[in-house]
Amino acid sequence: MKHHYKSLLLLCLVFLAVGIMFCMNDILLPSLVEHFKMSYFQATMIQFSFYITYLIFPLPIAWMIHTYGYKNSLLVALFFCTLGCSMFIPAKIFDSYLLVLTSIFILSTGITVFNVAANPFLSLLGDPEGSAIRMNFAQVFARVGYATTPVVATALIYSTSGEIRFHVPYALIAFLIIVIGVLIYFSKMPSMKAEEEDKFSVKGVFKEVRRFPHLFFGVFAMFFYVGAEACTAGFFIPYLQESLGFSPSDASRYLTLYYIFAGVMCLMAVVILRFVKAHILVGVYGIAMIICYLVISLLNTGYNEFFLASLGLFLGIMFPTLFSLGIEEVGAFSGRGSALLNFAIVGGAFFPPIQGAITDKFGVSISYLVPCFCFLMITIYAFFFTKTPLAKRNFKFKLAGNSLPD
Repeated sequence: MKHHYKSLLLLCLVFLAVGIMFCMNDILLPSLVEHFKMSYFQATMIQFSFYITYLIFPLPIAWMIHTYGYKNSLLVALFFCTLGCSMFIPAKIFDSYLLVLTSIFILSTGITVFNVAANPFLSLLGDPEGSAIRMNFAQVFARVGYATTPVVATALIYSTSGEIRFHVPYALIAFLIIVIGVLIYFSKMPSMKAEEEDKFSVKGVFKEVRRFPHLFFGVFAMFFYVGAEACTAGFFIPYLQESLGFSPSDASRYLTLYYIFAGVMCLMAVVILRFVKAHILVGVYGIAMIICYLVISLLNTGYNEFFLASLGLFLGIMFPTLFSLGIEEVGAFSGRGSALLNFAIVGGAFFPPIQGAITDKFGVSISYLVPCFCFLMITIYAFFFTKTPLAKRNFKFKLAGNSLPD
């Protein structure tokens, strides 16, 4: 089985950097609440600035990849990530939250470019039958970034003198990305382009999706999932600090455990899904998460920190499994279906501000009912609105006055 190993390794390094930047949001939010003395609702503008790019840029990015190829698009992604990370330095110098949000938006633009390009690029870096292996291998690097960031970033942000140096981790990340960008620029990584496809029409996509009701509902499930994930991780440290009295360093260790659990479950899911249907697994795990959220929100068991960390066990399989359920048996529409599911990632911008407002009024414990509600919706989707249940029950749905086939 043939793989372009050197190009694959360079791309894996980008996955590592992207994993670190994703996780940084969870460390940044509580530190900025303390530094700028602001409400949690105001702090959740971090998540809003980060995820809103998925609503704005997927179509221009798709055009760029089609026109200039994957390697050039990847370099553009790294440029925006470097610029965004570097802007945290003037944000600290001028002590400006607006500059922080601008920095987040810029680096997220780079991450969005990378996310749109990464998986199809991986599929081209070798034989088609090895595509899944390459994708899973690359995801290991992202999970390493997730797992190592909380403890390291917390140590860098909180100085022994009590100063909050939120710019320091981003300065180091910018240096890492520059090194990776130089290696890619001078490498012999092939500058491939996407295959020719039909013109992408937004009107046409929303018209054609009516043929696939499980995809239509899958977009909503993805919207709720990304919102729940952003809420869970974003308020993880504030929950441990305010509800359980943990220090930032102790709280970061449990966030690391949360991401380790998620990574382990991703590996285990490869085996589990051989014996359990995907929609059943999502539904059962969804019920388990609802129970954990209710315990976290309403009870004080003495082990709430472990219930919180255990959410990673069930959440780890959600994104890839929901993605595959959404585009199941959609045939030639899979590319456009994937675009719709990527648009749904904007859920990460919608739900954290709601949780922030609830935290300000009722406390962080009660606010975890927001991701609990999200997973209630996901569980209903898993049991009743995926492809298999639709086929078995012969349900018919109507959307915009048109009948939908089973």
